[in-house]
Amino acid sequence: MADLVERAMGLLEESFIAASGPGGQNVNKVASAVQLRVNIYRLGLSPPVFHRLKVLAGSRLNTRGELVLDARRHRTQEANRADARERLAELLRAAEVEPRKRAKSRVNRVGKEQRLRSKKARGTVKADRGKVEW
Repeated sequence: MADLVERAMGLLEESFIAASGPGGQNVNKVASAVQLRVNIYRLGLSPPVFHRLKVLAGSRLNTRGELVLDARRHRTQEANRADARERLAELLRAAEVEPRKRAKSRVNRVGKEQRLRSKKARGTVKADRGKVEW
């Protein structure tokens, strides 16, 4: 798992952009927001992990296969950079976790009989709603 995160850190491209929102004059002068790009095809993921990552990434994945993360929560470049890298690591860790298979539930004989009785009762109620013949 740590190997995948290290590989991704070696392949990422960072660019700094001007952040939007409040911040006074500082926001106009400093490019403090970070845009992180990683090509997921170059990560060498196994097919199940690759598909889970595509689902988790959603709209953050572009048509060229680049995972694009924007970080603009903090005022400094370094804090935003660390935030973006941590979010990427969390995304990769989440993609590696295989979901547990759902075990089919089994209804016992008594439960099955109760269900069938209640279905029969509902059917009778609905059948009685028809036209009344005198």
